[in-house]
Amino acid sequence: MANMGAENKTKPESASVTDFIKKQPEKYHEDCFKLLDFFKEVTGEEPVMWGGSIVGFGQYHYKYKTGREGDMLLAGFSPRKTSLTIYVLAGFGNEKIMSRLGTYKTGKSCLYVKKLSDIDLNVLKELTLFSINGINEIYPK
Repeated sequence: MANMGAENKTKPESASVTDFIKKQPEKYHEDCFKLLDFFKEVTGEEPVMWGGSIVGFGQYHYKYKTGREGDMLLAGFSPRKTSLTIYVLAGFGNEKIMSRLGTYKTGKSCLYVKKLSDIDLNVLKELTLFSINGINEIYPK
């Protein structure tokens, strides 16, 4: 049997998304509620808390060649100390989309924005759909 490694700590929980947002610094409240509506519309999914600090929408099942497998959110966000983190799990391989997005920083699969007004939400929608389509190609349902 393959060594599966540590269990994934990022998994769905039953905590209230609204309560989580209300506990965040007030500077994030308006943007978080906008992101709730945005991701509900783009994904067609209801928000669910993941790992206690991420608001996720939809999910997919992954299985790596190593044998490790689990479930992960399709898209989501989390208010962090210095920025809003938006999860774009397929990464940022589409330069045509990224060049039009606005002011941001990226990690491996995280988009960091100070405030939503720094980016174009229509372009974020394109990026989110690009990511979801990429995930669905790699890990079909």
